[in-house]
Amino acid sequence: MTSNKMNVVEVEKIVVKFAGDSGDGMQLSGTQFSDTSAIGGNDLLTFPDFPSEIRAPQGTLSGVSGYKVHIGEIDIYTSGGAADILVAMNPAALKFNMHDLKSGATIILDSDIFEPKNLLKAGYESNPLEDESLSNYTVIAAPITTMTRTILKETGLDTKTIDKSRNQFASGILFFLLNRNLDEGIKFLQQKFAKKPELVKSNVNVIKGGWNYAYNLQLIHTTYRVNPNLNKKGKFRNITGNIATAWGLMAAAEKANLPLFLGSYPITPATDILQELAKHKELGVKTFQAEDEIAGVISAIGASYAGSLGVTSTSGPGLSLKSEALGLAVMTELPLVVVDVQRGGPSTGLPTKTEQSDLMQALYGRNGEAPMIILAASSSSDCFDFAYEAAKLSLEHMTPVILLTDSYLANGSELWSIPDISKLPAIKPPLVKENVEGGYQPYLRNPKNLVRNWAIPGQAGNQHRVGGLEKNDVSGSVSHDPLNHAKMVELRAQKVEKVADYISKQTLNGPKSGKLLVVGWGSTKGAIFTAWNQLKNEGKIISSTNFNYIMPLPSNTEEILSGYDEVLVCELNNGQFVNYLRAKFPKIHFTQYNKNEAQPFMVSELVEKFNETLEAL
Repeated sequence: MTSNKMNVVEVEKIVVKFAGDSGDGMQLSGTQFSDTSAIGGNDLLTFPDFPSEIRAPQGTLSGVSGYKVHIGEIDIYTSGGAADILVAMNPAALKFNMHDLKSGATIILDSDIFEPKNLLKAGYESNPLEDESLSNYTVIAAPITTMTRTILKETGLDTKTIDKSRNQFASGILFFLLNRNLDEGIKFLQQKFAKKPELVKSNVNVIKGGWNYAYNLQLIHTTYRVNPNLNKKGKFRNITGNIATAWGLMAAAEKANLPLFLGSYPITPATDILQELAKHKELGVKTFQAEDEIAGVISAIGASYAGSLGVTSTSGPGLSLKSEALGLAVMTELPLVVVDVQRGGPSTGLPTKTEQSDLMQALYGRNGEAPMIILAASSSSDCFDFAYEAAKLSLEHMTPVILLTDSYLANGSELWSIPDISKLPAIKPPLVKENVEGGYQPYLRNPKNLVRNWAIPGQAGNQHRVGGLEKNDVSGSVSHDPLNHAKMVELRAQKVEKVADYISKQTLNGPKSGKLLVVGWGSTKGAIFTAWNQLKNEGKIISSTNFNYIMPLPSNTEEILSGYDEVLVCELNNGQFVNYLRAKFPKIHFTQYNKNEAQPFMVSELVEKFNETLEAL
């Protein structure tokens, strides 16, 4: 269905924010809109943002659940700044998101819900639909609840079930307003509720009702169209970071010709990795939902000892609990991938919010000298690449790897170019055959990279001992000799440092020297790149770089950082990465810009900071 009587304005990008109570289906509507936009050829990036309570207080500001979608015919690197369109299903959703709206934005409201008791819950002293406070916006105040109940009154569904379809009436209005393909929205519903045909029928009728209401509404004189992104060529799909992570691990196991084992305890926001891998038993994936975090990591180490790609997934609190076992993996020099999906902390903190909170814990949060490789993914789609890379480095260098993602990447989604697995880099674990000539020595190392060979229990002639007690160099027998301990500590550290010879060099946006270099790591990449690109297009001289390899750092890191008068490090914490860099490179002048609001950077705030810094230099 398309409009035949409205003025259509083409725009290169648009930001839509869905907001309502946790039970209003905002995550569903956001996913529906982003999926149909992807099918329509738009580039996109999404940001789900919801409270940690399973059912937060209804109608209150603390209970608002949101889903932001940024679509464009240009390349999209962030979930967007202030919204062009807000779908607000109650007064609290409207009030909570007013700060995140562009002047003149379009607001789609359920006018039925703007009654005194709901206004009071949201903290309104007067009805915003009547007091002119929304005069700077285009307001589509539709009686969504009434219309939905009217459409479904003959279905026999109860009122509670009917009201859960209100989101689809709003979606119908939105699809009309943005000239989205309604048929694709309907297909989404058919797939989502495939096992409940009565819900398919009711939701389809409601979304059609919303579209028809908008078509006949005389207040809508202009609709908008975002054309397909012609830069995106090939086969793509919309993917979340957690799903991409799971698939990257499966691809690595297949490439290494090893079984994949995940031992994990469910924890927000990492649980989807466990759930996704559990669906793929046909690919030889084994998943174990452990009774706690410690059992999860220990089972993964056991699987690794037995010849599998051992993986455990968690978030910050769980990483704390795994710390002793991670030391065991370092001591035994077994491959292990630890996926840490970071969230706001400390303690239980903000389980559904995003933060780059665990870098110091990943680097140093173990007893003794226990170095390990640390990687950080920078987008939802490249969670696949860095999950694959984490597995490759762990298997080929016989050492644990921590992969840092975060809630922003894990729950958000973007277009992912589906790779040809035959073209992915080879993974060659240092496995030995049975009856090694001269007898198997578990800590006999490759002199080039200091990696020990991997023998699987049960192989004839390859009996060996590994464990948590310090091991004698080469033989692996228990040793309390001070000089041997010093040697083994040094060898384990050198092995990790030598990984710098096997990873990509750090890349740079902008000139190789100058006044200002902006540095980010992990998920700050998109916002920093967009802000840098904006200033570059304005004629400002500025450079930027984003780190994915944290431990060890790329071999050319000091060369890049030393070319600038000032290095500004931007991160979503109090300065964990900048302090790490200060310790590594004490002669370089670092400054920092930090955000601790459990929200990603806005491009506008970065642009302001970069301009302020440039003016001061």
